[in-house]
Amino acid sequence: MNPQANLIFIISLTLGTTITISSNHWIMAWTGLEINTLAILPLISKSHHPRAIEAATKYFLTQAAASALVLFSSMTNAWHTGQWDITQLTHPTSSLILTSAIAMKLGLVPFHFWFPEVLQGSPLTTGLLLSTIMKLPPIALLYMTSPSLNPTLLTTLAILSTALGGWMGLNQTQIRKILAFSSISHLGWMAIIIVYNPKLTLLNFYLYAMMTATIFLTLNTIKVLKLSTLMTAWTKIPSLNAMLLLTLLSLAGLPPLTGFLPKWLIIQELTKQDMAPAATLISLLSLLSLFFYLRLAYCTTITLPPHTTNHMKQWRTNKPTNIMIAILTTLSVMLLPISPMILTIV
Repeated sequence: MNPQANLIFIISLTLGTTITISSNHWIMAWTGLEINTLAILPLISKSHHPRAIEAATKYFLTQAAASALVLFSSMTNAWHTGQWDITQLTHPTSSLILTSAIAMKLGLVPFHFWFPEVLQGSPLTTGLLLSTIMKLPPIALLYMTSPSLNPTLLTTLAILSTALGGWMGLNQTQIRKILAFSSISHLGWMAIIIVYNPKLTLLNFYLYAMMTATIFLTLNTIKVLKLSTLMTAWTKIPSLNAMLLLTLLSLAGLPPLTGFLPKWLIIQELTKQDMAPAATLISLLSLLSLFFYLRLAYCTTITLPPHTTNHMKQWRTNKPTNIMIAILTTLSVMLLPISPMILTIV
């Protein structure tokens, strides 16, 4: 793609996200969401592969439907209350429609079907944008409207998302699809706590975005898209593969690593809110996604592929690792000891 065009699309993405996050009026928030959608479409379809075009079409249709629902919910609220302010979403029907619209934008169950397909059809760098930056405006809208959202509905969506994100990721061999189901599962953790402690949702999102960015950038460096090629990629940059193993375990939420922090805090907060059964259920369901993270981690560091077909070993590259990957990997693995400081900042 033309570098100038690429720059315009990236600037548009930043602009759309900033407009949505900083707006008070529903129309401005909707405008930001639309700018975002239109800016990411050329980045999804830039390879001109039929699967990429299909992914862009699916993305456009779902996002257009979700944006229409956002507009409809805000108009319904304005009709009943006379308020266009985002924080004044008090009408129950409007709140219900908005929750459905944001769930569709984020890819929460039962509106998740588009997300794995779109991520599979996109390049890794666009997949990174779809999994991180594109999730920020809808989460910001949820954050601003959190006092008037329906806790029962969000808890149901969250538990279903964690369950299906884990179950459907078990059988996948394409890494982008596995990361899509991982994203759905993590969104479940964010959705369950948004009503009770919205700041925890933001903390969870920031840490998730950081770990996912590390994984996407690493995969982009070693040029891996499938589990079968991941098994033989260790010869390229062995040290980077070792760090990818730790980042995957961190994304799974294993204790000494960064990813354990949001899960620990969310379970603690749910218990305080007398929701111990929900906390137990969501913790048990996250074991499903732990299985496919361990599968990915096993394939990352395995030195002998576990089948008899001969594999060509990749040439080791002397290309220096991106400094961004080094910083992100360190943060993705080692933030747990300074969690008290993180909590005072958040």
